[in-house]
Amino acid sequence: MKKLLQNKKMWIALTLLFALTACTRVVDSEGIIIPEKIITLSTQIGDILADESWFSAFFVFPISQAINFIAKYTGVILSIIIVTILIKLLTLSFTIKSTVASQKMQMINPELKKVQDKYAGKTDNESKMRMGQEMNAIYAKHQINPFGAILVMFIQFPVIIAMYQAVQRADAVVNGSVMGNSLQISPMASITQGVWIFMAIYILMGVFQFISMKLPQYLQKKTAPVKEKAYANKETKKSGPNMEVMMYTSIGMIMVLAINWPTAMSLYWLVTAIAQVAQTVFIQYKYITPNAGK
Repeated sequence: MKKLLQNKKMWIALTLLFALTACTRVVDSEGIIIPEKIITLSTQIGDILADESWFSAFFVFPISQAINFIAKYTGVILSIIIVTILIKLLTLSFTIKSTVASQKMQMINPELKKVQDKYAGKTDNESKMRMGQEMNAIYAKHQINPFGAILVMFIQFPVIIAMYQAVQRADAVVNGSVMGNSLQISPMASITQGVWIFMAIYILMGVFQFISMKLPQYLQKKTAPVKEKAYANKETKKSGPNMEVMMYTSIGMIMVLAINWPTAMSLYWLVTAIAQVAQTVFIQYKYITPNAGK
């Protein structure tokens, strides 16, 4: 049971698979939106539902239309920023629960490890049952629902995928421009065309992607109780630099993809990363730090 709960990669992969199977391919091999997949203000939800999936109709379509509508009054950049913030606010309560639960799980790891060590090497059913009971008692004592974080991931991830596709498909983004330059220009092409603002967006996107991934680790180490820090350091030595490698690999993949994709996607990733940083700081100092060490 514990292995199942701790294997977050598996749950993320399953959630991604669920979301992607409900999505429709909307870009070509060069990352350019397929014309018939563009969502305009005149597009009807019935058309999306008839030609595509329920996911596109009930998740992607309303977000795309929100971007299109707001862009009429604010411009495309502010439109993406506003919609991203609104989505973050709508999912904030779930994010808070997930973050707090993850922090609590980290704090009780030393207690769980003691129980595991106590029954190490015992494979009979009675020992497994007693170990499960003792671990459940620890969860109950700290008021932790080990399935809570998993449930939150299933709720949040489809929204993330929907926002990603909505930015690709919204007419205001596809045909939008910044300082007279089309957002369909890739950061790589912007170098030869002298559109340095697009390269700046690309670089800032990479910087804030790094900060958004690194910040939670830094804040957790900074506010963790002494006992938890000792355990975390011990586990880090055991596992090696796997987490760091995964983080840098993830950032590298994003940068490689984004360099040849429309700058609209770099803009979206930049706004999302900045919003993620702000959200992380808010949750940390509002919900985590006041309870640190308790």
